[in-house]
Amino acid sequence: MSQPIATYVYGIDPISQAGVISQLKSRPEVRIVPEADRTTATVAVLVADAVDAGTVRLLHGLRRDGLVRLVLVATTVDDAALVAAAEAGVGGLLRRTDATADSLVRTIERVACGQGDVPADLLGRLLEQVGRLQRQVLAPRGLTFSGLTPRETEVLRLVADGHDTSEIAAKLSYSERTVKNVLHDLNTRLQLKNRSHAVAYAVREGLI
Repeated sequence: MSQPIATYVYGIDPISQAGVISQLKSRPEVRIVPEADRTTATVAVLVADAVDAGTVRLLHGLRRDGLVRLVLVATTVDDAALVAAAEAGVGGLLRRTDATADSLVRTIERVACGQGDVPADLLGRLLEQVGRLQRQVLAPRGLTFSGLTPRETEVLRLVADGHDTSEIAAKLSYSERTVKNVLHDLNTRLQLKNRSHAVAYAVREGLI
């Protein structure tokens, strides 16, 4: 049997917090971590009524403490709440009405493994929000969700393949000055030191 997942539970409402802890502490898959040891937890569960500014601050606070695998249990989840939760790094999201012991444990297990867990209808709405953001905000500015322009992505991929400036210029029908400017702008914006650093960053972040 695998080790129980160290889980820290915090509720903005103490009664809600106590309720979730009560549901979980009898489950062998989970070990409840007390407040004093919260930074040792693998997963943090935050229980809130709404995903408002206060909730988002708490989520960011948990991440600053090193708790990067987050589950949010919320009473009200609208489209704005979905986006706010995603931006705050939430990996698992449950409506409070759906937060049974079984569903909580399942979500905690998935988030602990680095997977996401969002109800199907909420996931559909989130994807709609993402698509709208790409079409209405990013695309008109020549950007993608990676934060790179298509031109920057093309250049970085060729740098990663070992091509020099003249080869990249020839392959993309750019001038060498354009290639140099693309790399300079990219390094400046992301505070990278050189081409190797830019490639390493892009690979690490899954951008290329």
